[in-house]
Amino acid sequence: IPAADSVWVKTWLRDLSDGYVALDDVDVHAKAPGAVAVHDRGMSIAPLTAIDPVVQTNKPYFNGIASTHAASNASLPEYSWRESESIELRKSLLNETHRALGAKMTPFGGWDMPLWYSSVSDEHAAVRTTAGLFDVSHMGIWEASGVTAAEFLNAICANDVAALDVGNSLYTHLLDPDANVIDDLMVYRHDVHRYLIVVNAANDTKDWSWVNAVQAGSVLIDRQRPAAQASGRGGVTLRNLRDKASGSDMRVDIALQGPQSRELLLALGTDKTSAARVQGLKRTELCEVTLGGFDLIISRTGYTGEPLSFELFVHPDRVVDLWNELMQAGKPLGVQPCGLAARDSTRTEAGLPLYGHEMSGELNIGVAAAGFAAYVKTYKPWFIGREAFMTRDDSGQVVRFRFNEKGVRMAHTGDPVVDKRGRVIGQVTSCAIDSDGYLLGQAFVEYAYVKPGTPLGIFQSASEKTEPARAALKRGDRVRLNDWVTVLQRFMKKR
Repeated sequence: IPAADSVWVKTWLRDLSDGYVALDDVDVHAKAPGAVAVHDRGMSIAPLTAIDPVVQTNKPYFNGIASTHAASNASLPEYSWRESESIELRKSLLNETHRALGAKMTPFGGWDMPLWYSSVSDEHAAVRTTAGLFDVSHMGIWEASGVTAAEFLNAICANDVAALDVGNSLYTHLLDPDANVIDDLMVYRHDVHRYLIVVNAANDTKDWSWVNAVQAGSVLIDRQRPAAQASGRGGVTLRNLRDKASGSDMRVDIALQGPQSRELLLALGTDKTSAARVQGLKRTELCEVTLGGFDLIISRTGYTGEPLSFELFVHPDRVVDLWNELMQAGKPLGVQPCGLAARDSTRTEAGLPLYGHEMSGELNIGVAAAGFAAYVKTYKPWFIGREAFMTRDDSGQVVRFRFNEKGVRMAHTGDPVVDKRGRVIGQVTSCAIDSDGYLLGQAFVEYAYVKPGTPLGIFQSASEKTEPARAALKRGDRVRLNDWVTVLQRFMKKR
């Protein structure tokens, strides 16, 4: 920089980094990535002669991009994905363990998984009062590493990965260029340039294909700049940690959820330093410790709404032993193995989304409509789907509801939701029994009906039976009536 301009340029760069000046005149939300330090090296150079700037037209953004430089006429192809037609169910490493425990097994996301062991209500109660142990080893687990790993993850994720401290985690989403949800996921910052990524089991292969295509720069990621390629892609290495090629770094996940879960972890035995690290974990934090001879990455996260909950990342060769040790040590505490049904009932009670139900799916529910707009950081100047997210209108919102009476029929996905005058204003997305024995669920409804306390009607299992036309009804005929529910606050209060 010419010496005479140095002070102005430094000031401008610092103000951009601190978020004190706008990136452009149109987007008042965007803030430059930062904070960064700007130092004067003390060099003095002659004034620059006029040159023609060479702009990389495949950059996804830069200061002044909207008004200064035209986008390239080139266009990358749309991403396409076709689900596998394979009907052969995959089995987790704990499959035989589940069967030995008497679990009722069921297909889920292409896997043969335990639905329950004793009963849904018993397992749900264990999570809320003692602890429940879940097999989630079918979940996709990846690693992103390298000096630009944070930059790349920030380009493909809607939340601010770059803001994560080492030893912390966040919930985020993969969006396509139209802000449709590809998947929701967790990102853990395991080391300075290493991130652990957990995606839904049913979406693992699709997500892996999408993210690798983005890294290769071979698919469309921005409709305004169709030649754009994600920043940071050249300095990041992606690994599938469930692949044997990952060797000693391989990891699978099991979840321990409930108020006695920390006590159970420490019952495995460890040194004082490791015990202190586990005891000191706050929500969303993680650490690497050895418990009971198991080398673990432990995060204080989960999918049940329990404030005290953990996910345990262990080498697949040790997962069966770890499960058995936890079950043995947990007997005095009343710990129970829990299946998919309790996982669904606890997450539904907590108001957490299930991909394909409260997010994406047939209704194509977006992040904001699902109730997670706060997890999309629009101050980031660019990420895939940002432009579309800013203008998206889902025409409704997911709400949490509870039936006013016990003993009513279970509601199912797709059941109509009506207002007090009988007008259909939405549909059920999930329903399960809660800790008090009431049926509680989630539904996608029009915005006018999302306030807590709003009464709604639900026609349970409306598609199962046909009824005669109302004009043809005669004495003795039966008609289906709705049962009444009340809208609750969006998420369960944390105890």
